[in-house]
Amino acid sequence: MRRRDHNIFANASALLICGLLAGIVVAAAVFPAAAMSGLAAKAGGTQFQKLPSELRAYSSPQITRIYAADGKTQISQFYDEFRSDVPLKDISANMQAAMVAAEDREFYHHNGVDLKGIARAFVSNNNGNSKQGASTITMQLVRLTLTQSATSSREVVAASADTPKRKITEMKYALQVEKELTKSQILERYLNIVPFGNQTYGVFAASQVYFNKKPKDLTIGQAAMLAGMVKAPSGFDPTTPSGYKQIKDRRNNYVIPGMVLSGAITQAQADKALKEPIPKTVTSVGNGCVSVAKNNWGFFCDYFYRWWMSQPQFGATSYDRERRLKSGGYRVVTSMDVTAQDSARKEITDEIKDTNKNAILIAAVEPGTGRVRALAANRRYKLDSRAHPQNKISSDPAKARHHVRGSYPNTTNPLITGGGDIDGYQAGSVFKIFTMVAALEHGYPLSYPINAPQQAKTHYIIQAGSDSACPGTHFWCPTNSDPGEAGRYNMWTGFGRSVNTFFVPLEEKVGAQNAVAVAKRFGIQFRSSQDARYADDPASAEQWSAFTLGVSASTPLDVANAYATLAGDGMYCSPTPISQITTRDNEKLDIGKPSCIRATSTDVARAALDAARCPVGDSSQLGSCGGYHTAGDVRGTVEHPVFGKTGTTDKSKTAALIAGTTSLVVAGYMVNPDYQNHSDHMSHPMVNTAVMDTLRDFMKGKPKVQFKVPGSRKIAEGDQRSIPDITCQPIGAARSEVENAGFDVSIGDPVDSDCPAGTAAGTDPSGRTIKGGGVTIQPSSGRANKPVPGRRGPPVRGGPIRTGR
Repeated sequence: MRRRDHNIFANASALLICGLLAGIVVAAAVFPAAAMSGLAAKAGGTQFQKLPSELRAYSSPQITRIYAADGKTQISQFYDEFRSDVPLKDISANMQAAMVAAEDREFYHHNGVDLKGIARAFVSNNNGNSKQGASTITMQLVRLTLTQSATSSREVVAASADTPKRKITEMKYALQVEKELTKSQILERYLNIVPFGNQTYGVFAASQVYFNKKPKDLTIGQAAMLAGMVKAPSGFDPTTPSGYKQIKDRRNNYVIPGMVLSGAITQAQADKALKEPIPKTVTSVGNGCVSVAKNNWGFFCDYFYRWWMSQPQFGATSYDRERRLKSGGYRVVTSMDVTAQDSARKEITDEIKDTNKNAILIAAVEPGTGRVRALAANRRYKLDSRAHPQNKISSDPAKARHHVRGSYPNTTNPLITGGGDIDGYQAGSVFKIFTMVAALEHGYPLSYPINAPQQAKTHYIIQAGSDSACPGTHFWCPTNSDPGEAGRYNMWTGFGRSVNTFFVPLEEKVGAQNAVAVAKRFGIQFRSSQDARYADDPASAEQWSAFTLGVSASTPLDVANAYATLAGDGMYCSPTPISQITTRDNEKLDIGKPSCIRATSTDVARAALDAARCPVGDSSQLGSCGGYHTAGDVRGTVEHPVFGKTGTTDKSKTAALIAGTTSLVVAGYMVNPDYQNHSDHMSHPMVNTAVMDTLRDFMKGKPKVQFKVPGSRKIAEGDQRSIPDITCQPIGAARSEVENAGFDVSIGDPVDSDCPAGTAAGTDPSGRTIKGGGVTIQPSSGRANKPVPGRRGPPVRGGPIRTGR
């Protein structure tokens, strides 16, 4: 067992120094000012009246604690050294007395250097007896402070070297410390800096690890054991057989009797303390995100950690930032809502097991602030054991051939937020929102009609012979998932039914590059290198034909925050895990506070959101959803005004739902995180239920807040123009007349009418429509068909525009 005490007076030079320092100590006791001036300078050859800054202002490394948004629920903690300073008033008198009895019984009677102790140690050590030290608590404080504040290996050696020079330096500084600090201040600093073994530093940590209690609650026996350990923490470690025996002997036969001798306790109290048990095990102390209070909080904790490590305010390098996190003693109140977080995990668990290779990933964001309220998945946040792995072999055939294990049920990968090797997942039609916003920005109103056939013919160039190309061409010709979707739609009905052949032509009209630009402004990250090449090059983006169908990789967090931008009146707020960061000195930092910029105009955001109410079963305030929806039970489940969108990729390899209110937007993806080119069909009922039930749980008891409408109805109605009456005119003449009126004309399929065959039976739409909008001329078949009075053709799907409510 290595003791801290060293024989530093074993030769004549040491004896000389001892005598000289003895003079200084005596002088300091009688003439403090003189001792600290002339005599001190003669002894050391240098002046030491002025303490180095390390001793004046040194702050020991402290635990950073991470809390949920309520400011009370601790998520986790980060530290290099498990240490947290506490004021002396919060440390039991038992602990204070025990430390004095164990380490420096003359503490209250010397001026920093114990002259008698020096003499006693000199005589004992030179008589061949067991080595003794003469370090007072003040001298130990000096050494520990200089050691722990050292910034180089040379400084560490100088502060802890077994040399007369080091001892003299300690004595010099100890004398000055005693002049500048009270005994209580010295003892408080010492109790907070001294190591107690088992990776604990300071009495707070020691109380937690050895007795699972606060320092103010330590009993006499417990305090005496901890104080007894300081002399040699590893040697007196009660968790080892030899250490247990030695600390029991030191506690019972040295520390407790010393407390009686000082008058701190009575003999009766000592007798009782001798019977107190000494622990043979210690409490495991968590550190970092793998030690969160609840496992399902791990993904949020990981997001916080990655966010912190990306902030240059915490240091120029990742090393500096991590040191700040693990030693800065910050109090971090995060944005995580415990109710939303636990609800998301519960609703996911109700739908799918952790051992399923497929995953439901949920992110929840607050509109107007970007605060991330929940991140959950059917995964356990932990590293899979190498020795006893639980994870199954990866579902990726290439990895499976090499017996690489997948991410289920255990993983620490950022599946929900992206980063590292996680680029994201195709989300399907949820990306149609970006095309709609771009169209609104370019003057197309919500009521803009487009004739959506089963297969749209575009000018986007793809590889000739591709399954997606028009026969015999190299032009992309996408189709709808359901042949029954063909018809005329506007933005309410087209978005409500998620009609591909409405949104691809709309994207072509406004320019795919403009839809991509909206997505970038709304926070889509384009982590995939291929996606980034398209997104960053306008010429490439212009030909990104399938962008509106959601072929770009994204994460639930990306898309939740993008849709939250609509609910935030067009203000994009960078996602943040922070509510408030407070330093150890109680200074509140602005880092992580909401940082918002305008991504689109207020009216565009409100108009797009109005159309986005259709897919989730809510009612538009500006127009009509026409009865179309893809997740119609969301409104009834949440029982609040809602908006959102579903998304499905080819062959249902991904299923997604976004659902939001004015208070929260929840995005859920059902994917295979390990292998996206799988053959499974993802279940919309499963992911939809998890998302809308999470939103329902969060909104329960909250007031129902209606969405705001644009300041002008023009963004919904557009510039309405009358369509010429071309009934029974020759097709060529009818076309010319309608085109001259400023409309985009197409010829539809024949319909039965009283007009002669080959003439115009009517138009779709009829009456009035948007200036520049599409009008289909319906040729007559020549077969009579009683017309409906007052109607010249079928209406646009979704019906006429009606007033808001």
